[in-house]
Amino acid sequence: MSKDGIKIVTKNRKAHHDYLLETTYQAGLVLVGSEIKSIRSNNVNLRDSYVEVRGGELWLVGAHISLYKNASIFGHSDPLRPRKLLLHRREINQIIDRSKERGYTIIPTMLYLERGRAKLEIALARGKKLYDKRQTIAKRDAEREIRRAFKEDYR
Repeated sequence: MSKDGIKIVTKNRKAHHDYLLETTYQAGLVLVGSEIKSIRSNNVNLRDSYVEVRGGELWLVGAHISLYKNASIFGHSDPLRPRKLLLHRREINQIIDRSKERGYTIIPTMLYLERGRAKLEIALARGKKLYDKRQTIAKRDAEREIRRAFKEDYR
């Protein structure tokens, strides 16, 4: 756990590869039953999850929070159920307005615990084209080669 009381549970690394992340927001989650215990034990997967607008509210869809093995299944039978996100009305309106623009989507980037509460970082993002992904990979490889060269020079 870091100094400011934040424990990162999981990150959506694929989001950084597939999207250009623009604005990030911190949202709370509505959880039921023993889902918070599953989150605390890192039994969460954000891959292939996204945020959907339903009736003026934001919902996390496709996130897998496993069943907690030491709890009964009462009230928590579906690990893939949609979960409501908690944000201020002003932030929700901003996100909904921006997501209606062409090419924008809302994706979860990180799930973490802050002072014992589960928080989800969501981002407004634009999808990368194939050539953007290749550019990113080439840039990362070039930086890696530079670091290797410097490391060999210092030996």
